[in-house]
Amino acid sequence: MSRPTTPRAPPSFAALVQSFFTEHLTQQRAMSPRTVATYRDGFVLFLDFATAHLHKQPTTMKLQDITPALILAFLDHLEQVRGNAVRTRNARLAALRAFLKFAGHRDVNALHVVEQALGVPMKRFERPMLGFLSREEMLAIIGKPGSSWTSQRDHLLLHMLYNTGARVSEIIGVRLADVVLDGAACVHLHGKGRKRRTMPLWRSTVKAVRSWLRFNPDLLPASALLPNRDGHTMTRTNVAQRLALAVAAATPKVPSLRDRHISPHTIRHTTAMHLLQSGEPIDGIALWLGHESPTTTHQYTEANLAMKEKALARMQDPDTASRRFLASDSLLEFLKGL
Repeated sequence: MSRPTTPRAPPSFAALVQSFFTEHLTQQRAMSPRTVATYRDGFVLFLDFATAHLHKQPTTMKLQDITPALILAFLDHLEQVRGNAVRTRNARLAALRAFLKFAGHRDVNALHVVEQALGVPMKRFERPMLGFLSREEMLAIIGKPGSSWTSQRDHLLLHMLYNTGARVSEIIGVRLADVVLDGAACVHLHGKGRKRRTMPLWRSTVKAVRSWLRFNPDLLPASALLPNRDGHTMTRTNVAQRLALAVAAATPKVPSLRDRHISPHTIRHTTAMHLLQSGEPIDGIALWLGHESPTTTHQYTEANLAMKEKALARMQDPDTASRRFLASDSLLEFLKGL
């Protein structure tokens, strides 16, 4: 006669968190290191808040402690104390939801608690109007390369950001081996989630790259195309600082740049808007920017007020008196002669 099996104890909260990161995100879903780091940062913030709120150490917490009230208090803390935007708040909530769904499959006894916690909604928000630059403003910021090493690098940096519409993380991650100058010139960008896309280069960009390589003959295929002074990869902060200097230098020539907040992502928006204004369809721009969802790209159409005004101009104003067509004498003679 077989002995009755002892029911297995549910995994602890700490074990669930460890399995979520080491097994679920990394092995099963094969998420990129950047995405895993984002989830990790969100969890660190949540556990720090929960520790102070519940007066418990993370190792003694239970899945049942993650109540809707705790989650809502944490989300309010992000907005009111840390000053996070609604989009950041929703991203933190998405990470918690992913964990709770995972935990619910590992601990069926906590399904009721998990379902309640999953009921915390995302917060709606109005998308801000996208800021972008005119062609004149963008070219003034790119400027002409000077004779110094830093000036040459910054010129190519801004030129490639505008040419490709790349994210900062993508452009600073470009290696010399990612750039093809012979034949159909292009650059290989490594984007979010290990996605890779190939972007064509203008002749002016190719010229700037060749000039930069003559300036740096010791760069190896594995070297960063746009390194810092120490030869290492530039940081986001470094790129933002170099852009701020370029904007300051261009402002006396183009006063419309004065008092504007221009970030590297503004250049990405600028590339997208200029593509849209040149007639490129939305799906083409989505491929160019590496967007997963076309709804992300559609916001550029909403932002382009100039296009709306142009479309409105093609419509007749309601107060405009309708005009009757009057054929010319020559046209009447032509019709009568048929």
